[in-house]
Amino acid sequence: MLQPLIHYGIHLIVPLIIAYIYFKSKWKLAYVILLSTMLIDLDHLLAMPIFDPNRCSINFHPLHSYIAIGIYIVLLLPKKTRLLGLGLCLHILADWVDCLLM
Repeated sequence: MLQPLIHYGIHLIVPLIIAYIYFKSKWKLAYVILLSTMLIDLDHLLAMPIFDPNRCSINFHPLHSYIAIGIYIVLLLPKKTRLLGLGLCLHILADWVDCLLM
């Protein structure tokens, strides 16, 4: 029960807190951008089975690979891509915590 709570807390609550604290005037837009990074989970559609509760997605799915994670970290550097990079890194963090709690 704790694992899904932590996972979805990182996916939904942490971005809301970040958006509200750091993007006060445009927090709703920032929150939507952060949430939109969950679209990287579309790469789960390439796996068989699509969902396996005992599978660590880190370095299994293409958009969760170490190379992709490196790109997400680089996206943190330019101001124009920082919010997107932050959302992607938060997504990877949520999935990494899942792997640790398995």
